[in-house]
Amino acid sequence: MPKINGNEIRPGYVIEHQGGLWAAVKVAHVKPGKGGAFAQVELKNLVDNRKLNERFRSAEAVERIRLEQKDYQYLYEVDGMLTFMDNETYEQIELARDWVGDRAAFLQDGMKVTVESHEGKALGISLPDQVTLAIAETEPSVKGQTATSSYKPAILENGVRVMVPPFVTSGERIVVDTNELTYLRRAE
Repeated sequence: MPKINGNEIRPGYVIEHQGGLWAAVKVAHVKPGKGGAFAQVELKNLVDNRKLNERFRSAEAVERIRLEQKDYQYLYEVDGMLTFMDNETYEQIELARDWVGDRAAFLQDGMKVTVESHEGKALGISLPDQVTLAIAETEPSVKGQTATSSYKPAILENGVRVMVPPFVTSGERIVVDTNELTYLRRAE
């Protein structure tokens, strides 16, 4: 694996540190009046999500890890295990719903996802940035309320609650941002 200097660490880089894999979340380059420059790096452990703040001097060498990214297709869920299929080899993998987290509610049959792994162990999963879902229930709009920029709560078909504009009604299909869990627009 390639070694990089401590001052070359950027947000998003994955490095090996203290015997584990850590992702750089925030990086600040500091040049104090006295002493050498260093990079103040906020790290997040990719296995157990612990956070850590470390200083890396420019003379220190750290090992940058390249994660393997592979596209999979979501198939189904059985007993809390989500099954995905490799589109090239048709090999299937199972990931725990708890491991995927809250965004597992946005998985739809046949959806393409990207699984990041290192040495055969899955470390992260990324869903499409936007999905289209129907609104299961929301309050009816009140006439004259459209002039204000107030939002009302709505429950989607997957059980997730989002805030929507007052003109959106039950049964309508909307586009939702899966990263921020927010309403973007009506679906065409």
